[in-house]
Amino acid sequence: MEPRFNFLLGVPAGEATSSHCKHVCSPLIPQSTDSLIDRLDLEEIFGRNAPLHVDLGCGDGSFICELAQRVPEKNFLGIERLLGRIRSAARKAAGIPNVRLLRMESSYAVRYLLPAGSVEEFYLLFPDPWPKRRHWERRIVTGDFLCAINQALVGNGTLRIATDHPDYLEKIQETARANPHFAVIEPADADPFDLCSGQVLPLTKFERKFRAEGAPIHWLELRKVSPVR
Repeated sequence: MEPRFNFLLGVPAGEATSSHCKHVCSPLIPQSTDSLIDRLDLEEIFGRNAPLHVDLGCGDGSFICELAQRVPEKNFLGIERLLGRIRSAARKAAGIPNVRLLRMESSYAVRYLLPAGSVEEFYLLFPDPWPKRRHWERRIVTGDFLCAINQALVGNGTLRIATDHPDYLEKIQETARANPHFAVIEPADADPFDLCSGQVLPLTKFERKFRAEGAPIHWLELRKVSPVR
């Protein structure tokens, strides 16, 4: 039977073939040859049904690969648009059975590719703050983006956000509070490095850098709720 998919945009076919030769399963999710809006078949992609966690802008894959090894009973999807980073992530993910990678714009993937009610938790760690006012329209967290996140989340699912930029945090909070589908968990209670909360996550490359520089890290958790009627 001919495969239903080609490998993702910009990922050379040779790399995909090589990955299959070395490993039972390539971490790179192939892209549909027929449509760019076909929803992902997660059971086919992972070979099982399990709660899904998604790292939006997964970079070199360090965070998602470490977390996936800590929590083998869950599935982890890393989404990254830059080719160099997705190649690095693929090398790290090779041999980790519960990690898959998608080369795509995160906002597009959330809106068009993730099935409704399929994600237990999203991670949006240190998104580009686009600090200049004229660039604010490029920021990923918008009302439309949160509506797409809400659609993809399971009931009571979460979006966990980290930023070193306090002004961006304030804008995200403002946008989230305008959305009736989310409860905003205050930063002090959302910090995954607060041992009292029981939430301890791996450090991302950016977080290691910011912590070494003594820069404050701001955490925010958005929890999906049923809007009050």
